Amino acid sequence: MTSSHARVLPFRPSTRLEGVGDETRAGQADPVAVGRRIRHHRRRRGLTLADVATEVGLSPSALSLIENGRREPRVSTLGALAAALGVDTAALLSGGPPTRRDALEVRWERAQRSEGFATLGIPPVRTGAGLPDDALEALVGLYETVVGLQQQRAATPEFARLANAELRALMREADNYFPEIEARAAELVRAVEHGHGPITREAVNRMARHVGFELQVVPDVPASTRTVTDLEHRRIYLPARGAHDTRAAALQALAHVVLEHEPPRDYAEFLAQRVEINYFAAAVLVPELTAVPFLQRAKAERDIALEDLRDAYGVSYETAAHRFCNLATRHLDLRVHFMRISADGVIYKAYENDGVRFPMDASGAIEGARVCRAWTARVVFEQPVGSAYAQYTDTGRGTFWCTAVAEHTPAGVFSVSLGVPFEQVRWMRGRETTQRRVSRCPDPRCCTQPPAELARQWAGKVWPSARAHSHLLAVMPPGVFPGVDDTEVLRFVAEQAPGWEGAEDLAQ
Repeated sequence: MTSSHARVLPFRPSTRLEGVGDETRAGQADPVAVGRRIRHHRRRRGLTLADVATEVGLSPSALSLIENGRREPRVSTLGALAAALGVDTAALLSGGPPTRRDALEVRWERAQRSEGFATLGIPPVRTGAGLPDDALEALVGLYETVVGLQQQRAATPEFARLANAELRALMREADNYFPEIEARAAELVRAVEHGHGPITREAVNRMARHVGFELQVVPDVPASTRTVTDLEHRRIYLPARGAHDTRAAALQALAHVVLEHEPPRDYAEFLAQRVEINYFAAAVLVPELTAVPFLQRAKAERDIALEDLRDAYGVSYETAAHRFCNLATRHLDLRVHFMRISADGVIYKAYENDGVRFPMDASGAIEGARVCRAWTARVVFEQPVGSAYAQYTDTGRGTFWCTAVAEHTPAGVFSVSLGVPFEQVRWMRGRETTQRRVSRCPDPRCCTQPPAELARQWAGKVWPSARAHSHLLAVMPPGVFPGVDDTEVLRFVAEQAPGWEGAEDLAQ
C-alpha cells in the first residue's frame, strides 16, 4: 500500500514559525542566495565589481546591493550578469550556496531580515571579509538556537488553541470528509477480505501483516504513550491493560504508516496527524462501503440512531458519533454538530457545520470553553450514566435537536453529544422527545452569572479555593511528539527488541 502524499489534511497553520533555511519565498528564488552565487562566480573569474557592473550597465553600488541580496535583479539584468560571468542563468537561480562561507552568510542575512530578529535586541553584524568564519558560524548557531527556543516557548496553550481553531475550520470546510483517508482505509479493509459486521481483532492483525508489521500485546507501554511502534523491527506494541479498544489503538498506530506520516515539525502538525489517525481508525472500523447504505436505509425509515451504528460495528458511542459526522453531510445531506465534554461542562472536542454557535474565546478557540447549562451535552449528566438522552434547545441561532450519552472513562465522566438543526430532525430517532430548554448564552445572564437574589444574599460571604489547572499555565510539552518521554520510550523498545542484551547498561 503506497501513496505519493505524506500529508492528507491540507493543514499549513499560519501559527507555524517560518524556517530560517527556506530556499525560496513565494515561489521565487531567494535574492540573498542569488546574490551570493553572483559574487562567487565574479570572484572565481577574478573580476571586480566595477568590471562586471560596466559590462552589464549597472553602477558598482547597484551590483553590490544585488550581491548582498538587498536588491532583486530584473530578469534581463540576471541574464546579462550570467553572460558576463560565463555561466547559465540557471546557475545563478538554483542550487545551494557555492561555499560553506557563502552558506553561512546566506543564513545570517536571512536571520537578520526576519521579522523576529529586531525583537531580540541584537545589533546587526556585517558579513564582510573581516568577520572570521568561526565567528560567523557561532552567530548563526546562536541565532538558530534562540529561534528554536522561541518556537518551543510559542507552543503555549494559546498556540495550541489557535492550531485547534484553524484545523477545525479546515474540517468544517471539507464537511469533515476526507476522500484520501477513506480510500486508504477501504483498501486495507479489502486487503483482508472483510465483508459485513464488526472488524475483528484478528482482521486487524491481518491488516498489520499486510503492511509489514506485527502487533504485539505487552503488559504495558510507557505511561506517556498509547502505543509504541518499532520501525526497525516492524512491531507495534499495544498495552494489555487500560486500552478502551485495542483495535482502534492498533489502527491509529498503523495509520501513521499507511498515511506515510513524517515526524511532526510543530504542535500544529502533530495535532493534524492526530485527527488523521483517528479518522483512519474510524474509517476502518466503520467502513464507508457498508456504513453508508446502513445509514441511508435508516434515513429512509426516519430512524437514524447512533446506538444502532455503534452496535452494528461493535465500536464505542464516541467512534460512532465521529463516523456519523464524517459521512452525514457528504452522503446523507445532513448538517451536524458534535461535542465531547467533561462533567463540569468543559469542551474537549467539538465539530460543527450546522450553524450552532459553540462558546469560544477571542482567538476562535472552542476547546477549554464551558458549555451552556441548558445544552443537551450538560443536561445528560442529570440522567443515568450510559442512557441516551434527547432534547430540543432553543438558541439565538435557531432550535437544535441533540442526543447525548454520558460514559465513565479512566479520566472521569464525559458526555458525547450529536445534534442537527430543527429542520432536519425528522430523520432522527428520538425526535418525539418533549424535553426542551432555552439557551441565551453567550449572554452571561443565561447561566454563567448567578441569579441576582442569590448574588445579593451571599455577596462578600464566600471565598472559593479554585482548582488550578496547571495545563493552562504550562507550555506545551517539548519534543517531536509532545508529552512523550523519549528516554522511557527508547528503553522500552530496546528491551522488547529481539536479541537485546543491554538491560544492565541501561539500568545504570
